[in-house]
Amino acid sequence: MLTLKHVTVDRRRRALLGAAGALILQSVLQPTTASGQTAPSPKLKIGVIGAGHIGGTIGGLWIKAGHLVFLSSRHPEELQDLVARLGPLAQAGTVDQAIAFGDVVFIAVPYGALPQIGKDYGKSLAGKIVLDADNAVASRDDAIADEVERNGIGVTSQKYLPGARLVRAFNTLSYTIFEREASRPAPRLAVPIAGDDQKAVQVAAQLVRDAGFDPVEVGKLADASRFQRGAPGYGQKVSAAELKQKLSLAP
Repeated sequence: MLTLKHVTVDRRRRALLGAAGALILQSVLQPTTASGQTAPSPKLKIGVIGAGHIGGTIGGLWIKAGHLVFLSSRHPEELQDLVARLGPLAQAGTVDQAIAFGDVVFIAVPYGALPQIGKDYGKSLAGKIVLDADNAVASRDDAIADEVERNGIGVTSQKYLPGARLVRAFNTLSYTIFEREASRPAPRLAVPIAGDDQKAVQVAAQLVRDAGFDPVEVGKLADASRFQRGAPGYGQKVSAAELKQKLSLAP
């Protein structure tokens, strides 16, 4: 026969088991370090196409955050000094190698080169998360700059990289500002981003944070025109709250 004492002990045992189960579930969903703090974001392999000012600067910031970065250009042998300066998490090679290496690919080239990149590497980029920092400049990029003005830069980039999971990011400010303002005391510098693939946008947002900035999700690729060259969101060295206000986004 069960007594009141037995019932009380059984209830206590069930409560303890339930609490233990909840703690296990929490540890799976939100891993913690040995000190009990929330674990940092997982480290990614990032391939960079175009290791110039923007590519080299942002790639260097990701290396500081612990990511592995593979830099590429048409002349990879010229990147050895940069790789030596960035340290053991950096390496350099061809564009094909960078794409194959990367969980994510970051493109930072003159915008006029984008159609050729799509032609040469479109199949390799298909299905990959691609961050596009390119800007169309009329005096340099000729007819494609007119196309960008007509259709918007996000839509135009997706046209030439049709299989990529594209996110516009890191195109609004100079490399010197990114270098100087990374991880500044709060409020951090805002970096607008836009993309159609929500998972890709989430990855891009985390990479913006890892580089030392605050991401501002502006919308879909069609909305990237709001922070292309000459648009209200371009060239804004402001906080996330200020940028949202300038673009009439929800706080």
